Amino acid sequence: MEKDEPLPQPVSEKWMEWTNSLDRIKGFSVPRCLKPKGYGMTSHAELHHFADASESGYGSVSYIRQLNQQDVIHVTLVLGKSRVLLPLKNITVPRLELAAAALLVKVDRMLRGEFHLDLKPSCFWTDSQTVLKYIANDRARYKTYVANRVSLIRDNTDLSQWRYVSSKDNPADDSSRGLNAGRFMEQRRWIHAPEFLWNTKESWPVEEVLDSVSQDDPEVRKSATVLAAVVNPATPTDQLISFFSDWRRLLKAVAWYLRLKKMLMLIVKRGKEQPSSQVSTRSSRKKVRIQIEDFRTYLGGQLLTVEDLAEAERSVVTYTQGQAFGAEIATLEMIPPRVHKGSKICRLDPVLDEGILRVGGRLHKSAMPEDTKHPCILPKDSHISILLLRHIHERCGHNGRNHMLSELRKKYWILKGNSVARKVLSKCVMCRRSRGKASEQKMADLPLERILPDLPPFTNVGLDYFGPFEVKRGRTAIKRFVCRRGQVKHIRSDNGTNLVGAHGELKKALKSLNERKIQDALLPDGIEWSFNPPSASHHGGAWERLIRSVRQVLNSTLHQQSIDDEGLQTLFCEVEAILNNRPLCTVSSDPHDLEPLTPNHILLLKAKPILPPGTFLKSDIYARRRWKQVQYMADLFWQRWTKEYLLLLQERQKWGR
Repeated sequence: MEKDEPLPQPVSEKWMEWTNSLDRIKGFSVPRCLKPKGYGMTSHAELHHFADASESGYGSVSYIRQLNQQDVIHVTLVLGKSRVLLPLKNITVPRLELAAAALLVKVDRMLRGEFHLDLKPSCFWTDSQTVLKYIANDRARYKTYVANRVSLIRDNTDLSQWRYVSSKDNPADDSSRGLNAGRFMEQRRWIHAPEFLWNTKESWPVEEVLDSVSQDDPEVRKSATVLAAVVNPATPTDQLISFFSDWRRLLKAVAWYLRLKKMLMLIVKRGKEQPSSQVSTRSSRKKVRIQIEDFRTYLGGQLLTVEDLAEAERSVVTYTQGQAFGAEIATLEMIPPRVHKGSKICRLDPVLDEGILRVGGRLHKSAMPEDTKHPCILPKDSHISILLLRHIHERCGHNGRNHMLSELRKKYWILKGNSVARKVLSKCVMCRRSRGKASEQKMADLPLERILPDLPPFTNVGLDYFGPFEVKRGRTAIKRFVCRRGQVKHIRSDNGTNLVGAHGELKKALKSLNERKIQDALLPDGIEWSFNPPSASHHGGAWERLIRSVRQVLNSTLHQQSIDDEGLQTLFCEVEAILNNRPLCTVSSDPHDLEPLTPNHILLLKAKPILPPGTFLKSDIYARRRWKQVQYMADLFWQRWTKEYLLLLQERQKWGR
């Protein structure tokens, strides 16, 4: 409506009716004094608050009820409040009733701060049983609006202070629904308070027993059924084991505990040997304290021995096996010992050896150490297994999974150790940092030299450096190679800049290389030498992979060893024969198929099986006979077969009974 526009007829009539009714309340007044004249001293005073709500709004009214020394009751109006709702807000009546109840708490807190009287606990009245149920509830959880106001009420009042009053006796009903002036002056309930407040407490409304809040109430949060499994708490021993993240530190801690256990048992044994009359004397107690101090001093100066660590290791293994394989150990202690066919360690043919569960296996007759033939069995999901594999991984210089399992199975057998080792490797920070996958590029086309037909072997040659190995004298490698393998037409090698990580001596030698001088020197022999682009060693991937296979073993075999040129050539011939006998295609499992094609079929027109060269000792490295030294180094190739493959045959895959 515009400012100067006249009011509609219905609105104008309501306005005139309301202004005319104001004449009826001209004589209305409220006494400012809380008690009448001649009332005397107040012996008892308490506040009574009433609340009510409707769809139009909510309100409250507060009274003070006093008793004098003659037990005369007087009730006086103190404060009234009301809130009118906007039409835009859609709030349910139970929420409005709860908001009115929360308003009573705020008014009570304000009045108690203003009155300097000895007030008894206040009484709060409401005609909403829903509000009383919300306040009395201790189980259901409410939505945010209700939860905040119930929390305010419960924090500032007690449940016994809240009472129910009917709507006809609730004076706050006048403020929530509204009255015209004539009716307000006729009933006078708002000013004089309900009639029951002027009487004794016995005449007040009787409190009704309230039901609990229904789960279908819209203000109650929907509860979800949660099934919880009771997990057995960890024992102190499990807590001790899980506390450590290093295998050696765990063994040291357990060794100290075992030593402490022995000393305490010795002290208790000595105490039992003494007569009971002497134990209770003051001198004997002083003697015990002196012994304890001496024991502390003794422990402080002690060092762990190898036997202490071995005993600690046996104790940890025995405890872990008892936790994981208790049923299997119990059946193995029976006569005759046996393991159930459904057991996860049945294929290992387990045996008990001095309380330790070991692999029975199939290698009883092999010439290996007893711990390697019959390793201790450990579960895969044990913290001990993780610590042990992590320790072996660090001790082996962060090598791969096969090397780690090979070292592990010299003494221990972890069920599904392959997956556990993979898990340990995936969490090793040093391995992830040093073996991070570099950025890749699209694989180049095969060079022309690798796809030309009808050329004899070694017409095109790839050359690369690896080492260095210390020898007593050198030879001209290219001429010796041509004499052995025939004329070479094309040699391809890496650029010198690829070997940035080489040693200082090798760097100096590479810097002196001149591609033009090399090419001029080889032209008379009809040899073309071409270099791969810098920082592109993948161009020579065909020979890089073979060199890697040889280099890994030779680096470990010739580490800090010095041999002469003849011994090195002999060793390389052995390695060359082994590599040239590898299959170039997939090996068939059909016994009627032809033998797989090998490089020896091309070079020698026949296969050349490489047999073990013999049995040689490690002391042969320092022997004066160089052929023994070379034969021992070649024998190391075959030892890896026994470490990395033979131990995998422990499990009985069939015929378990």
